Amino acid sequence: MEKKKGFIAEFKEFISRGNVLDLAVGLIIGSAFTAIVTSLVQDVLTPIIGVILRKAGIEKFADWAPGGFGIGSFINAIISFLLISFTVFLIVKFVNKAQELTKRKDEEPEEETAPPVTDISLLTEIRDLLLEARDQNQEARDEEQEAREQKTEKETEKV
Repeated sequence: MEKKKGFIAEFKEFISRGNVLDLAVGLIIGSAFTAIVTSLVQDVLTPIIGVILRKAGIEKFADWAPGGFGIGSFINAIISFLLISFTVFLIVKFVNKAQELTKRKDEEPEEETAPPVTDISLLTEIRDLLLEARDQNQEARDEEQEAREQKTEKETEKV
């Protein structure tokens, strides 16, 4: 019967799975990349469109899209993305290394301790060795007997 796990133990097991870490990384990188796209649209593309439409005579959109370029904001978003990505990379690298060390520790076999030597274990070992030697001697005798019989058969065939 399986013992029920506590809430904390279940949560710890959930967090320690690799897919949760992957999901968190995806969320963080996704939100940082969203900041780059938002800055590109608001600070670079929208002002360009505003300038083009103002020259084309469409003033309503041109008023909504001010003419100032926010290149600094866009560069700031890119730098923030790179810093966030690098930090997440270091965290993932650390977690992977920790998991690898934990797996190695779990896989290392514990040193087997030899059972204590007693009179009974010694006698059992001696008995097993004697039985093995007897079996080997019996096999050797059987082979000798078979060789003699074959030799006798050959001699009788010659006569």
